[in-house]
Amino acid sequence: MLIFPLRTHLKPIRNRFFAPKSLLLLLLIAPFANAAEQSSTAKQSKPTQTLGLQQAVSKTLEQNPTLVAFGHQFEAQAGRVQQAGLKPNPELTLAVEDAFGSGELTGMDSAETTLGISWVLEGHQRRERVNAAQARTSVLDVERDIQRLDAAANSARLYMLALALQTRLQQAEQAIDFARNVVKVIEQRVNAGNSPAAESARAKVELSRRLLEHEDIEHELLVAKRQLAAQWGATQIDFTAVEGTLTQLPKVASYSDLKNRLDQNPRLQYFVTSERLEESQLALAKAQSKHQWRLSAGIKHLSATDDQALVAGVAVPLGVFDRQQGRITEARALMALNRAEREAEQIQLDTNLYGTHQELLHSLHIVNAYQTEILPALATALNETRRAYDLGRYSYLEWQGVQRDYLDAQNTLIEASLAAHLKAIELERLTGVAIAPAATTSTIDSTTN
Repeated sequence: MLIFPLRTHLKPIRNRFFAPKSLLLLLLIAPFANAAEQSSTAKQSKPTQTLGLQQAVSKTLEQNPTLVAFGHQFEAQAGRVQQAGLKPNPELTLAVEDAFGSGELTGMDSAETTLGISWVLEGHQRRERVNAAQARTSVLDVERDIQRLDAAANSARLYMLALALQTRLQQAEQAIDFARNVVKVIEQRVNAGNSPAAESARAKVELSRRLLEHEDIEHELLVAKRQLAAQWGATQIDFTAVEGTLTQLPKVASYSDLKNRLDQNPRLQYFVTSERLEESQLALAKAQSKHQWRLSAGIKHLSATDDQALVAGVAVPLGVFDRQQGRITEARALMALNRAEREAEQIQLDTNLYGTHQELLHSLHIVNAYQTEILPALATALNETRRAYDLGRYSYLEWQGVQRDYLDAQNTLIEASLAAHLKAIELERLTGVAIAPAATTSTIDSTTN
């Protein structure tokens, strides 16, 4: 089970490789799809190469190399089902007796030649073989559902990571513009003799740091885009940007509602279909424990009298030893194992569901606090500090400290928003329940002066 803990920085996330019949995950991305349609309508005259979340998930489900490779297992399984239903071929026998002996049996004059055909009576064994093979097909169906859901969730996570880095890149560009303006303001003060030259040097160092940070995020974004494109088998980045608003956060159902839908998780359905497979294997083993009769019929030619006669026979195996005892014991043990594993998986999924739900609520609380309290307060402090600096009441270091606090708060808002989206995707993967979009959309304040 993939759990993505809340990160305090985006940088540790950049090198993380996120490890999929349900397509309800597409409902999670409905707000982004709507935003993409509106954007497309507004820019019909300018074709765009931006990528929407729904488009990314759809391409993954259609072209993911792992899913494509898994499809060949169904071709192989179809052959197994066909093989299980084949009847055994009859056997043709030719027997010669009383030939090439001595005395009256010299040569073929007294030979008896029998030409016969025999076949096995399978009874219901063939039907049980077919049932077992078809049960295995049902297991493959659920395994495919699991892979598709995981692949869709994986693409959604990578998409949100790219969107977060894209948002951080925009913030970095605004921080660079602000740092350049600061350099100009301080140089004017230095030239006028109102500030020491050291402040100009410090401002230029801060600008250099912002430029390096921008370059760092650019590389991270390229890697994230490349990992996302690989989800549908692309070896090059085939889009310019991803669409969406990072702070358009989901509304979350209650834990009790989500828990009621937990049985829809394909991993639990896997154990249900596996138990049916083991039941089919048990029925097959019991059927094979019953001995198969063999019937035969033919024509005998008597060379001495040049006469023919019909012959017939039946072979009944003696049931001295039951050669299926081990398989019957194995099948029953596997059924018990399957039930025990399902119970363990149920507990684990429930635990993960509760933890993920709590972490999502925590992330949403952080986002709300930064949007409604922390960032507005820091914006006010930044403006007041700037005016105080112009009046000579504050030093550059005090002004710079407030600047950094504001930029750090913006990045924390981005990280918390990303964490909320990742938790929502994980809840969708665990339950298949659509996470409703927020009623209102908020954006990260990009004001830094």
